[in-house]
Amino acid sequence: MTLAPAYLFDNTGSHAAEQHRCLAAWLDPITVERLVGAGVRPGMDCLDIGTGAGSIAVWLADRVGPAGRVLATDLVPLPLPERPNLDVRRHDIVHDELPDGGFDLIHARLVLSHLPEREAVLRRLLTALRPGGVLHLLEFDAEYAPVLLAPSARAKELFERFQRAKLQAFRERGSHQGWGRECAAALRRAGFAGVEAVPYVTALTPGSPGLQLQIHNTRHLREPLLRAGLTEDELAELREILVHPDFRACSNLVHTVQGRRP
Repeated sequence: MTLAPAYLFDNTGSHAAEQHRCLAAWLDPITVERLVGAGVRPGMDCLDIGTGAGSIAVWLADRVGPAGRVLATDLVPLPLPERPNLDVRRHDIVHDELPDGGFDLIHARLVLSHLPEREAVLRRLLTALRPGGVLHLLEFDAEYAPVLLAPSARAKELFERFQRAKLQAFRERGSHQGWGRECAAALRRAGFAGVEAVPYVTALTPGSPGLQLQIHNTRHLREPLLRAGLTEDELAELREILVHPDFRACSNLVHTVQGRRP
């Protein structure tokens, strides 16, 4: 998804498809579990913000059925699998209008942390829900990603430098990669009721979607990583480390947060 010209992950770039694939493989099971728990059912009207490749929008469309509808939005929408109750539109959640009281459920994954206006956006989303409607967010605490096992001290140090370089690149663009641990409190300040927060952590092991995403980021984020001080040789070395059978790390903390409009 593309949130602003300076956003690091661009739907129009050559790396976008692999970025979306890794995120969906890792995060869709978590998202679906929480949305089922939130009571997504036939007939609901849903909004999926920053839909990207649309895996959750399509799941929602199938879940709410022909009596429901799903509006999937992004700054640069991609072609999504067709569903008769799925509408895909270009939309800027910061500046473009939303219908007041129009949705039973709003879903946004890894969107608001990239927006300096995130708390104002939360207040807009509150008014876009019907009374009793639910907002579901998934956000990272990307400042948490400890190495558990590495083939060498050098490997551990290089992975930690890689994580710091990514955080620096995001901060330079106004992104708050620790916001996952703060968004429940932000929902309460915005006026949401019944706020619930459930954190998840997974193991980054060779072949896992979360670790495949890290390998992909060494290429997708090549330019900002080089500007942050890593070298081409170090990125190549890092890719070898991330497929080594002795490498293990914790994923970023994945925070799923829900609140409803009173």
